[in-house]
Amino acid sequence: MPIGPGSLILIAIVALLIFGPKKLPELGKAAGNTLREFKNATKGLADDDDDNKNKDAK
Repeated sequence: MPIGPGSLILIAIVALLIFGPKKLPELGKAAGNTLREFKNATKGLADDDDDNKNKDAK
């Protein structure tokens, strides 16, 4: 079941009611920073795995 545009609008309205208009930009920024850190951490793990495979192959 993919999330459709109607569901996204409903989620946005509920979030607006729960957190208020002043908190939403802060929450969005925090979520973006968290995703960026997670992406960088997983990229580092993938790079480490590639380095280990290259060392084992030599």
